[in-house]
Amino acid sequence: MILKQRQDLVRILRVCTKNGLSNQGGQVHCVLLKSRSGLDLFTSNYLIDMYCKCREPFVAHKVFDSMPKRNVVSWTALMSGHVFNGDPKGSLYLFSEMGRQGVYPNEFTLSTNLRACGLLNALEKGLQIHGFSLKISLEMMVEVGNSLVDMYSKCGRINEAEKVFRWMVVKSLISWNAMISGYVHAGYGNRALATFRMMQFRKMRVRPDEFTLTSLLKACSSIGVINGGKEIHGFLVRSGFHCSSSTTITGSLVDLYVKCGNLVGARKAFDQMKEKAMLSWSSLILGYAQEGDFVEAMGLFRRLQVLNSQIENFVLSSLIGVFADFALLRQGMQMQALAVKLPSGLEISVLNSVVDMYLKCGLVDEAEKCFAKMQSRDVISWTIMITGYGKHGLGQKAVSVFNEMLRHNIEPDDVCYLAVLSACSHSGLVEEGKELFSKLLETQGIKPRVEHYACIVDLLGRAGRLKEAKRLIDKMPVKANVGIWQTLLSSCQLHGDIKLGEKVGKILLNLDGKNSANYVMMSNLYGQAGYWHQHGKAREHGKMKGLKKEAGMSWVEIEREVHFFRSGEDSHPLTLTIRETLKEVERRMREELGYVYDLKQELRDIDDESKEENLRAHSEKLAIGLALASGGLNQKGKTIRVFKNLRVCIDCHEFIKGLSKIMKITFVVRDAVRFHSFEEGSCSCGDYW
Repeated sequence: MILKQRQDLVRILRVCTKNGLSNQGGQVHCVLLKSRSGLDLFTSNYLIDMYCKCREPFVAHKVFDSMPKRNVVSWTALMSGHVFNGDPKGSLYLFSEMGRQGVYPNEFTLSTNLRACGLLNALEKGLQIHGFSLKISLEMMVEVGNSLVDMYSKCGRINEAEKVFRWMVVKSLISWNAMISGYVHAGYGNRALATFRMMQFRKMRVRPDEFTLTSLLKACSSIGVINGGKEIHGFLVRSGFHCSSSTTITGSLVDLYVKCGNLVGARKAFDQMKEKAMLSWSSLILGYAQEGDFVEAMGLFRRLQVLNSQIENFVLSSLIGVFADFALLRQGMQMQALAVKLPSGLEISVLNSVVDMYLKCGLVDEAEKCFAKMQSRDVISWTIMITGYGKHGLGQKAVSVFNEMLRHNIEPDDVCYLAVLSACSHSGLVEEGKELFSKLLETQGIKPRVEHYACIVDLLGRAGRLKEAKRLIDKMPVKANVGIWQTLLSSCQLHGDIKLGEKVGKILLNLDGKNSANYVMMSNLYGQAGYWHQHGKAREHGKMKGLKKEAGMSWVEIEREVHFFRSGEDSHPLTLTIRETLKEVERRMREELGYVYDLKQELRDIDDESKEENLRAHSEKLAIGLALASGGLNQKGKTIRVFKNLRVCIDCHEFIKGLSKIMKITFVVRDAVRFHSFEEGSCSCGDYW
């Protein structure tokens, strides 16, 4: 074969490689096979590259195996093909085999295998390749440096990635992208933005590409910096970049605006997209749902259904998850009815979301039926059931399901252990909880986290074993965090142990003096015991630091409309009617049950009448007041469901217990910790929460 023919065939192979034309590439391969002199080392390397990039690695291997002679380019092309086709382990195997055959790597070989290490999170192997690159003096090559930054970032070693980046003499756009992406992956959004600014002010200015800008928008989303995102959006407009032509960029803009709570900006970016990716649809739908605009969320979802019947499972499971969080049973059931008609609706992630939805809406029986019908279950499925039972105070059932999971040879992970220990804590199962914790300590491959210890501290603290709980914290091998000390302080308040509570409070404020919850807990500790001077000082310290307690919020669904209430607010149009309704039921409770407000729960040194008014304005009472005002005071036998973002207070708990007795209504209240089912004057939690 003459030289010109070979050059023409190689040019055709390049076009086939670029455009994924494996059939045409195969025809060139046939021509080369028919010519005795056509298939040499040079053309074989091109064939390997073409078949790999056309996603036919098996054929690429056949070409490689038939070669009488191979060079570093042959090996590297096949390794790159393995990484490209999602088999990084195959690349590392070839790298070892190449070394055994005495072929020395070049910078592209090292770069490819460092990328494979990053994908596999194989830090040890990556360190070996880094050491080898130093040995053969290739570590300063830009391709190797880029891949080292990427590998260390993906393996969770961002400091090592920074060092490599700083040492690089020459930095390409890929270098900057790798470092920015590494920061985003590690959760350091601010550092990513700072690196971008550094990139812009260099003498040899590097122009960002689509990957750079997408990473920066993700950085802004992760830290909630909407102004930074707007700056990048402005940069795109000023530089003449047509956002609507890039699905990736516009999708990232939609995600940014949604996560920063700017749905107007998100919708504007979404409407400008020429081709709307499923991720953008999902992001905007969930954004509306999370903000409580369920009408708009469902309207968008129906539009998506019309345009794309093959809705992906993550969209279904995510939307069901939002309805579960807001305990919107009707919408959740509608999604379940739709899911069973779609292929993706049968996937385990969607079925898990359905079970979770029923549990979060208080329908344990329905959740059990769905769980029983599942053809296959993963550890998440079992964990959802265990968590649900725990939230409903069914600790024994949670432990039973955990043991059943073990009998099915499903290995529990650390989250599953956390769920079952929490269930024991919510049900007062001290011995069962301690036994399970011992099993966790003996389990290989799972390292107990501080959250696991916090469950046992909570379990012991609720049972009044405060000194034992404190000893456990002092002896545990992991560093105590704010959460575990808050757990112990809560138990001190419950049992009125001021002495230990003060010690714990000092530790808490030293650890995190900027957390408003710590000052509130300390003031509550003192207020509960009637120490008004100390109570006032704790509140004053919190105010001086400009800290605000998270407001209590409750919601209830009335005739397909969700009504939200914040404690102390009077913005609802039926506020006067709600207050009058609450006063009327209070009158009946005083006459029939001798009910009086638990004024200790209004921890302020004010007169009793003001305390009563403040307690009446708690968000869960306002939500119940609306439900009673809307349906009338004669709703005997009905169930009213109310949901709250914080833990229900003792006074509200006693109030709803009494209300359920005199009105013969079942009240189901889901707070931040668990479910309370009030019926005939008692609660399913047994007053243990």
